[in-house]
Amino acid sequence: MSKHNDNAGVPAKIRLDKWLWAARFYRTRTLAKQAIESGRVHYAGSRVKTSKEIAVGDELTIRQGSATAMTEKTVIVEALTMQRGNATAAQILYSETEESETRRAHYAEQRKLANLARPDNKPNKKERRDLHRFKSSQD
Repeated sequence: MSKHNDNAGVPAKIRLDKWLWAARFYRTRTLAKQAIESGRVHYAGSRVKTSKEIAVGDELTIRQGSATAMTEKTVIVEALTMQRGNATAAQILYSETEESETRRAHYAEQRKLANLARPDNKPNKKERRDLHRFKSSQD
């Protein structure tokens, strides 16, 4: 049995870390490997190893970002490639599920609303004194 499709010369399966790198989820294969090993990438709802081979139609859940701005995408593998291309070529490799898009939009809105509670600048000396007096009078 051949590893390649008969017509396209594209592999039928590819290692997960290579695909994440080619699809531009991570800048390097090392970062992709670290993300997989730390449990940020799930295949069919469970943790996987770096060497897991994926095929077209597989579903992946990928968490990216810092603890305060974590985003989670659920994507369906649409195509496989061994080469890393530009961003438009990378977008052809996967499609994000509709549920994932709405969830990310909701969380982005929540983060935006949370940032509205913060003042634009630090209080000056007079405002700090007023705050201190106000807090002291509340006790």
